[in-house]
Amino acid sequence: MATDKHPVTQAVRALRAAKVRYEGHLYDYVEKGGTQASAAAFGVSEHIVIKTIVLEDERARALVALMHGDKSVSTKALARHMGVKLVRPCDPVVAERHTGYRVGGTSPFGLKRPLPIFAPETVLALPQLYINGGARGFLVTLSGAELARVLSPTVVDCATA
Repeated sequence: MATDKHPVTQAVRALRAAKVRYEGHLYDYVEKGGTQASAAAFGVSEHIVIKTIVLEDERARALVALMHGDKSVSTKALARHMGVKLVRPCDPVVAERHTGYRVGGTSPFGLKRPLPIFAPETVLALPQLYINGGARGFLVTLSGAELARVLSPTVVDCATA
């Protein structure tokens, strides 16, 4: 586990509780910079920077999708997999209420309330990935296998270019 100076967020607490080997990385947060800005800050491929996206179905039931930074989530494929009519992005205020994190600092670890989590196999297969650590300008690195162990996401092929 990392001992470097970084924020102790709910995500960090969850990672520590699950005995996950991770490293914390701070960078200068860029408003609306997304994974492109964080990948550039660390000099890594945007493909290994994983987005945490809060979505909802037509009944306003929230869910989380994890996706490569250089890909988008096919909401149609996700809806089909879930057996619902529609999946759409969650309003940022509602997303913050569900997760306990500010938009731009949402981590799938240590969510305020348990939400279903979906991820493509390609994310879980990464030997190392960067994902939000629960604060703007703070990512953690860990393996896709550790992410799978802790989150037990539903594997779904929902990536688009």
